Amino acid sequence: MVRFPHKHRTAYETTSPARPRTNRAVTVRPVTMSELTGAPDRGALPPRALIITVLGLYVREAGGWISVSALIRLMAATGVDEQAVRSALTRLKKRGIVEAERRGGAAGYALSAYARQVLEVGDRRIFARPGSDDRDWVVVVFSVPESERAKRHALRSRLSWLGFGTVANGVWIAPAHIADDTREVLVQDGLEPYVDLFRAEYLAFGEPAAKVARWWDLTTLQDLYAAFEAEYAPVLRRWVATGAADSTDARAEAFGDYVRALTAWRRLPFLDPGLPADLLPSPWSGTAAAETFFALRDRLEARAHDYVTEGQAPAAARRG
Repeated sequence: MVRFPHKHRTAYETTSPARPRTNRAVTVRPVTMSELTGAPDRGALPPRALIITVLGLYVREAGGWISVSALIRLMAATGVDEQAVRSALTRLKKRGIVEAERRGGAAGYALSAYARQVLEVGDRRIFARPGSDDRDWVVVVFSVPESERAKRHALRSRLSWLGFGTVANGVWIAPAHIADDTREVLVQDGLEPYVDLFRAEYLAFGEPAAKVARWWDLTTLQDLYAAFEAEYAPVLRRWVATGAADSTDARAEAFGDYVRALTAWRRLPFLDPGLPADLLPSPWSGTAAAETFFALRDRLEARAHDYVTEGQAPAAARRG
């Protein structure tokens, strides 16, 4: 979870205990990276991806629930209107990503337990500097019966989401530093019976950089990082030039810019396995993109957080 320098109590949380949730069985497919962030080739950031950013970044910190009216206010600062917010929430609820819940008479939503688990894994990737000097690998070998094709699809989706590359049919590889996340996610999704997990060292017979270029689509990833840099480096320059204006409008602008930048950024660490620098093309656009994102985070995070917490009426007065 993202931690802030100081914690405020806000209208997005409640001091009264949440009502126990029912144990109704809900069958949902595993939540994929594209469903939580929007696929990287879909152009404009979809409202649901921006909402997931707000829920994951701020609402988890504030007790896990937000009223619909409060969310509409926040999303307006990102350029998403009320109708789009309500429509996106309906789709997220159908997918089991959020759950409708009333607190203090106010309609609101909370992240599902499953989505919280996925986002917690995501935090470790999104807010870590890309790249590693680890020369070991984690290798997944799997076999799924034809009668369980849905499991095969879920397994491939999950491995892609974790940043694995494909060596051969049923053989996937990633840097060893994501081994713990791999084990956690596969167990969480009930996919471990189909998988053997190995820690390995590449010995021979080939040039590792050439092999890596076959196992991952580094050209597309290079282009995606370059697109992020082209979009958000001007945003960073604008904030550097304007300085630290302290007004509600400035905080709202900081919130909108930070949420959009984070939503665009968090697509990328799941596509980037964090390979050693000498195995990457040179120059590597991911380096400049990371510098831009983390500089924006340093400049905007506190002001965005202040916008979330300032001027809130009691939660019970905010009706959806």
